[in-house]
This record gives sequence, C-alpha cells and structure tokens, in this order.
Amino acid sequence: MSGRQHRETEIARRIRAKGLAAGRTSAQIADEIHEACTSLFSTTRIKAHRLSYGIALADVIEQVRALFERDSKPMPGIGETLLSAYESGLKRPGPEYLHYLCTVYRVEPAALGYDGPCICGHGHRMPGVLAGETSAKERALLPTERELLIQPMETEPDAEEDENILRRTMLNLLNNDSNLSEQLDGPVLGACEGIRRRMDETLVSSTVSAAMLDQWEEATISFGRQYTTTAPLRLLCDVLLELSAVRTAMSRRQPIDLQERLCRMAAQLAGLSGMIMINLGDHRLARSFFRTGRTAADETGDRALRAWITARESLVPLYFGDAREALNLAKKSRDLAGSTPCPAQAMAPVVEARALAMLSGGESKKEVVDQAKRALARARNAFSHMKSEDQEDVAFGYTEKQLYFYQGDVLTKLGQTLEAEMVLDQALDKYEDHILDQTLIRLDQAQCRLLDGDVKEAVSIGTKALSLLGDEYRTDFIVRPALALEQAITAKDPNAPGLEGYRAVLRRPKQTQTKGGGA
Repeated sequence: MSGRQHRETEIARRIRAKGLAAGRTSAQIADEIHEACTSLFSTTRIKAHRLSYGIALADVIEQVRALFERDSKPMPGIGETLLSAYESGLKRPGPEYLHYLCTVYRVEPAALGYDGPCICGHGHRMPGVLAGETSAKERALLPTERELLIQPMETEPDAEEDENILRRTMLNLLNNDSNLSEQLDGPVLGACEGIRRRMDETLVSSTVSAAMLDQWEEATISFGRQYTTTAPLRLLCDVLLELSAVRTAMSRRQPIDLQERLCRMAAQLAGLSGMIMINLGDHRLARSFFRTGRTAADETGDRALRAWITARESLVPLYFGDAREALNLAKKSRDLAGSTPCPAQAMAPVVEARALAMLSGGESKKEVVDQAKRALARARNAFSHMKSEDQEDVAFGYTEKQLYFYQGDVLTKLGQTLEAEMVLDQALDKYEDHILDQTLIRLDQAQCRLLDGDVKEAVSIGTKALSLLGDEYRTDFIVRPALALEQAITAKDPNAPGLEGYRAVLRRPKQTQTKGGGA
C-alpha cells in the first residue's frame, strides 16, 4: 500500500470508529468518508462504502461470488483489478455487477455514484440480505444476464425537432426531381449541429439489444456503400438520423462490449457525416463532425479507426486551402496507424503527397517530386497489404480507383503531365458511379492539357465536366477547383476559344425547386 493509500485508509478508519460509536449506519459513515477524503484522495462513493465497512477488495469479491452462488449462477469474472477500476472511476459496473454491489453495501446505485435505478426493480436497504436466504418471490426478481430488461429510450424535444427537420428535408428531396438544387439552409444546418453536439455530450457522460446493434452496424456499412451513388444532402439526412438513434442508445451507460460497438458506429457515422460535409462545401461542420468522430474512436482504443478518422479529417484543410495542416494531420494519421495494416496506411501517404505538391506551388523541384513520389510508393505498398474488403470499401476503406485518382492529382500538381494523364485515364475508367470524383478527375485532365499548352482542349474538357454535373452536386467543393481552372485559363489566354461557354456553364443558375402538394 502506498503512503497516499495508507493515509486515506487511516482517515477512513477513524471516521468509521467514531461513526460506529455514535450509532451511525454504514451508509452515513460512507458519506462522511467521501466528504472528508474526496478532496484529498479523489475517493469515489463506491470506495467510500467499502471503507465504511472496513473491509478489503478481496472481501467484497468473495461476497459478490457468494451471492452469485446463492442465486445458482456461474461464478462471475469480477476480480480485485476490476473492482479497483470501479473504485478509481476508470470503469463503470455493468447492470448485473452493479446490482450485486448494491446488495453487498445495502444501498441504491445513486449512493455508489451511479445514476438510475437498479435492474432488479426493488430496493437494497434490507437487513440480513447477505446472511439470509431469499424467498422464491425475491429470487424471481433477480434477473439472469439474458433476462436484463432494457429501459425504453426517451426522446428529447430538441433532438426530436432536429430529426423532424431532417425528415422534412428528405421528403422534400424525394418529392422533387433528382436534378433539382439542394441547399444547406439555416434550419438544416442547425439540425446537423444539434445532433452532432448532443452526440458529443453523450460521449463524455448509456441498454440496447445485440440484434439492434447488428441492424445499426449493417445500416452504417450500407451508408458507406451509398456514399458514391447518393446525392450528399439526401445521404446526410439518413446518416444523421442513424447517428441520432445511436446517441439515444448511448444516453445510458452500456456494458463494456456493447458500449464499444456503439462508439465504433458513432465514430464511423460522424466520420461519414464529415466526409459528406466536405462534399457539400461546409468545412466548419466537417471539422466538427470529425472532432466528434475522434472522441468516439478514442473510446474504442482501435488504432486503425482513429487513424482513419484523422486521415479523412486531413482532407478538410487539403481541399480548403491549408496544405501544411493537411500534411501534419496526414503524418499524425500515419503515426496512429503504426504497423497495423489498415486503410489509413494507404490514405495518409497520398494526402502527404498531395499536400507536398500543393506546397510546391507548381514548381517541379526535384526534391519535392522525389519526396511526393516516395509517399505515393508507400501508399501503393500499404494498399497491397490491406484486407480485400477494405480495398472494396470506398468510404471506410480505400479502393484502387481512389489510389489512381489521387496519384493522378498529385502528378498534375507537380507538373508531371505525361504520367498524370495516363493515371487519370485509368482512374476515370474505374469511376462509374461517383460523379463528384469523375468531375474532379476531368478538371485535373483539363489542368494537364493547360500545362501542356493546349488551352482549347483544356476549356473543352472543363466545360464537359461541368455540363455532366447535376445541380445537387454543384457545391463549393466542386466550384472551387472549377474557378481555379478558369483563373488558370484566363492567365494563359483571356480570349481562349470556348472560355465564355465554360463560364456560362460554371455560373448557370440552379433550377428552382417546385414543391408538390398544393398551389
């Protein structure tokens, strides 16, 4: 026992002796110990109750085991290490262990520092409960692990209103033609931020069936598949409604294994929301969702998941003008991944290469080109060691077509047009469903032609790229590189053939949405 623990025990022993002499109950003595020791030793309420009985960790464990044996249950896995983690606040007891700890100390969960009623549904302030036999009726009230009742999830008015806003938005999108304009207006932005903020609050503050978790995990994977085929705002509504449902389930603490699965889904859904926000051109909300995703991923202890979130987050500064920050986040993602074969191992070096190319300012300095190409080589090597399912997952994994696309983008920015055009052609052949990436690839192809001096062809490719883009995809994410191409063409030849046509397509007015259901 350390000196600090010895002093804590000595103080508790004196308080217990005086309390017993004064006729106080163990619960009252525990309150006094907690009040006296918490500021000095951070003594938790559950530890104060053990100290009020003057017993060791091993004594509590034996009493819990005796209760399990009395109730004809298999011996529990609880030991001194786990109980010590409860007492230090590092872990929270699951519903069943909490029930038996309440039985040992003859108090309710709140007295031990935990919210909510006990799963058994009745009180624990019963004298002789440890020594005497329970009646058949009382025994029937003690549930087995499979019989634990799940309390109904309560909705919050603000959360329900945010969900309703997203549902109304989704209905409006479904009631209109698919090529009509989508707008992130004030109410929708507010609903997005509200759901994200409440998830943050829940993560730092949750019970749900395994079958429901299976359904949510399948839905999360499905949303990842839809990432390349569904218009951004439409998909965002689905993803955030699912995230809100997961948050509601997490509003009460769960057993460790279920909590980890919920945190994983929260991280994936928040990360996917951040990716969609990039596509919608809102970098502020994108950053916020990635931050929420990091908080959730940290709860899982999964290095690959944490690295994936960070790699995805690095795209925000990459696309919105801060290549140096993108480079730092990519390196952080690579460090988080370590030697674990995962999508981030391939994605992070590509982001590094793209950031290096942007920092070079288009100057093909040999050292920059070599450094970027070494990063691309690391990415290709990491990709070859990824699991096959990760190589086919465009959202939560990293695909070959993404590797080709980003490699072509790097070579374009480095001015390596011959290699770039060959790689971009391969990338375009592989992209059959994602119009956003198809457009970015064609804009890179136009940049290549411009660098080679073929201004007319550059204008033609750029015009075709924007003409194929529906209004629902014309967000700031696409407009920014399209404007950059316009500026580059103007700098090369302000009177270039077809330039006015390119400008007209770029600035064409979006179609007005006509809402059905009345005049």
